[in-house]
Amino acid sequence: MARNRGRHAAQRAATTATGHRRRGGLRSTRYRRGLGGTAIAAVVMAALTASQAPGVELGGDHDDGRSGAASDRTPGDDSYETELPPLESPHPPGASEPGAGGESGIPASVLAAYKKAAKSLASRTPGCGLRWELLAGIGKVESGHARGGAVDKEGTTLRPILGPVLNGQGFANIKDTDGGRWDSDADYDRAVGPMQFIPSTWDRWGADGNGDGRKDPNNVHDAALAAGDYLCAGGRDLSTGADLDRAILSYNNSSDYLRTVLAWYEFYRKGTHAVPDRDLSVLPTAPGLGESGGGPDKGSPERGGKRPGKGGGSHDKPNKPNKPNRPGNGGGNNEGGGGHDEPSPEPTKPHTIKRVGAENLTAVAGEKFAARPAVKVVTSKGKAVKGVKVRFDISGKTEATFQGGGKSETVSTNADGVATAPVLSAGGKTGSFTVNATVPGKDLGKVGFTASVTAPQADTLARTSDVVLEAAKNAKFAQAVEVKATRKGKAVANTTLTATFGQDAKAGPYFGKNEQGEPIRSLTDLKTDANGVVKLPDLFADDQPGTYTLTLTADGGVTLKVKLTIKG
Repeated sequence: MARNRGRHAAQRAATTATGHRRRGGLRSTRYRRGLGGTAIAAVVMAALTASQAPGVELGGDHDDGRSGAASDRTPGDDSYETELPPLESPHPPGASEPGAGGESGIPASVLAAYKKAAKSLASRTPGCGLRWELLAGIGKVESGHARGGAVDKEGTTLRPILGPVLNGQGFANIKDTDGGRWDSDADYDRAVGPMQFIPSTWDRWGADGNGDGRKDPNNVHDAALAAGDYLCAGGRDLSTGADLDRAILSYNNSSDYLRTVLAWYEFYRKGTHAVPDRDLSVLPTAPGLGESGGGPDKGSPERGGKRPGKGGGSHDKPNKPNKPNRPGNGGGNNEGGGGHDEPSPEPTKPHTIKRVGAENLTAVAGEKFAARPAVKVVTSKGKAVKGVKVRFDISGKTEATFQGGGKSETVSTNADGVATAPVLSAGGKTGSFTVNATVPGKDLGKVGFTASVTAPQADTLARTSDVVLEAAKNAKFAQAVEVKATRKGKAVANTTLTATFGQDAKAGPYFGKNEQGEPIRSLTDLKTDANGVVKLPDLFADDQPGTYTLTLTADGGVTLKVKLTIKG
């Protein structure tokens, strides 16, 4: 992952012959050196100029697929195991075909670590869709599954698995970043552990996969979880081919590496089984890239008798190599135990997008919608999926926008799988429009919301004057009634009002007389002007003294009662 070498790149470029051999259904490829020193030196230099250390640019613009998730870049690294899986589908031990099933076996402790890491990531980053078989494919080509499961009961390698010294001689030049803490080299860095992390990369991505309070790249549980975090970085969805390729290439930017990992990934997906740790009789003999050595044994005086990792550690008991037939840390949940494992179930991944809340939304022109479009992303079994990006688009001839002025916004689903659009502003134009919710890049369907913008309605009516309204019998009121309609303090123009003294009113003030000479005591279709003001016609008093009530009602139902007095 975090190794930068050019050795095998040089070998491949200098290849003059390729050999194939068959062993128990296994097809493997080996490259032979066939050029003199001068030619090889030239090829090595060419390979080196195409490499770069994490965070060090040596030329070129490599796309690591992480969308800015991490600064370290991993160039093409051809110093990995090139063995391919057999053409036949995997079989468990005991199948009728002699020798069948060896290549599909994974050491029990290592298999348990892969599965545990994938399960943890499924709950932490469900949108990633990481399968444990991908970790197994990478672990296979990086270290031969920790050298055939050569780990102790906690999952820590019995001997360090170290890559070559990155001193610029055939590989990238990476000066020491950890004081030799992980790679026992205080001058240059070396890739460390079953998943081959460069110390500086481990410093950023290290994880505690076995819950012991330490982050140790030599521990297969810690390394597997860190590798999963690294592969899922940048919001990748590994259930899609493009993101899967980008993730693997971010681990090692090599098309051959990509093909090799994918080959093992697909092979393991067809079925695998646990084998006892460090039992090479049922494991492929190819060791993978990581080579033991280069550092003292775990628990030896040279390593201080301590497990490396944050928080120090107490002295370890003397190492006891695993017995040939003893399974590793299988646990009690069928993770790494003996027997045949079926292919892992499909990871949690988005399957459907569905509406949450109301389908129809309404707001008044010039205001914001109280309700917001919301959808939920679920798996095929109806479980919520977190971290899925949902895009909301406004469609239609409207002045409506999302908060901030945009017509399109993207929101990620929360822990409940729900994505809620930003607040909608109705704009000043009445009418209807649609908000569509989709998941970009996925065929999960489309959810539509209908939104309507209505004319504003007054929430307050008030007189524009506080002059007392009174008149003598059979006289005209000196002051006309004038009112203003507002909504949230703003004038409401062109809204309709009615004014009445009561449907059965037979006496009191009136608005002139009709053609038949009868007093008019009710008016309809009164309209406010641009300032929200309406002035009623002149009022007259009849010969019946008393106090009367004029009721004004605006669209929406708000009312105002006005007192008028006829003096005796």
